[in-house]
Amino acid sequence: MRNVPLARLDHLPAEVLPIATDYPPDSLLAWHEHRRAQLLYAATGTMLVETDDGAWTVPGERAVLIPPRIRHRVRMLDVRTSSLYIEPSAVPWWPTACRVVEVPPLLRELLLAAADLDADYAADDRDRAVITLILLETAALSEVPLHVALPHEAPFSRLCRDYLAGPDVAVSNTDWARAAAMSERMFTRRFRHLTGTSPAAWRSRARLLASIPLLRHKTVTEVATLLGYASPAAFSYAFTRAFAMPPSSMRRH
Repeated sequence: MRNVPLARLDHLPAEVLPIATDYPPDSLLAWHEHRRAQLLYAATGTMLVETDDGAWTVPGERAVLIPPRIRHRVRMLDVRTSSLYIEPSAVPWWPTACRVVEVPPLLRELLLAAADLDADYAADDRDRAVITLILLETAALSEVPLHVALPHEAPFSRLCRDYLAGPDVAVSNTDWARAAAMSERMFTRRFRHLTGTSPAAWRSRARLLASIPLLRHKTVTEVATLLGYASPAAFSYAFTRAFAMPPSSMRRH
């Protein structure tokens, strides 16, 4: 099924509803939640997913697992998706927080095939087998750590979300502490308590996440310069250390 609103199909008895959607450039899906678990696969482009607890960057040919009843919003950057909306009882192992995952070649092809199934696929042996195999494959996916935690507490939440929207290497702990009307020591201690990391380390990871959509269209050298790294080698080292993959793997194929 393609470009069909979930609301039109959610009442159906099917355990899995496969829906593919083409989004205009830079589309924003405002805050919402689903009754079903969702596997959201980016066949093209990059997706930026936020919940109350964190932010996940989903490069092309990866997916994000979104738990049922989790409030989230998604920015679509030149994205064509293949989604699965799954009854929670069919995936008791589903994570309780969002998770970016690698999508191996077999599952990729299955997701693309599922997009052409009708809502009554259960009546066809082959179509039903496709969905059964998809569920088996999704239970064995490997996580990719492309996320940062977001604090619930003000003003930390606002500072972090503003930084995600426009990462700036010139921003310092002093700047954030001043904006929060705290001493730098108090701000840093509270920030670490809320996120598990220091403000400087959090901003560094946020900048690396911001590089992912840029890398689809720009060279490593260009992205390193844009994000304020001393050299392409320094950027490549930081990226590979954070995400266990080189920045060149984000290039559009």
